[in-house]
Amino acid sequence: MGSIYNLDAKEYNSKLAEALKKIPEFKAPEWISYVKSSSSKERPIDDPDFWYKRAASILRQIYKKGVIGVNRLRTKYGSRKNRGHKPEKFRKAGGKIIRTILQQCDKAGLTEIDKGVRGVRTRKPGRKLTEAGKKLMESAGEENGN
Repeated sequence: MGSIYNLDAKEYNSKLAEALKKIPEFKAPEWISYVKSSSSKERPIDDPDFWYKRAASILRQIYKKGVIGVNRLRTKYGSRKNRGHKPEKFRKAGGKIIRTILQQCDKAGLTEIDKGVRGVRTRKPGRKLTEAGKKLMESAGEENGN
């Protein structure tokens, strides 16, 4: 469990992205080459492995935080929008990419919707990792030599 926290995030995410490419449920949709990742971006995504890298990053966030939802992830991946002469403003990332990745994680059995505490909240609190998801995360951490 400690190995994920000790590793460099970029290095760990690249190893996890390679592991996610082997899972058949993870496929980049055809529309990903035409969309921007946020309203603050000027150009569409040009990285061919973006889908797997973002999925690895989202899984790492769920591992670190425990239970996390789409809105928190939108805030995490947001950035400042260049508005010309006006001051920059923070904009959240788009939710479609994050939602689709989380749905693929659910289908692959890596995450599940957390039920929450009965009677405390009526809304769904977010996603959490399953045992299979934790095992995948820790095995990707073990491959790095820890």
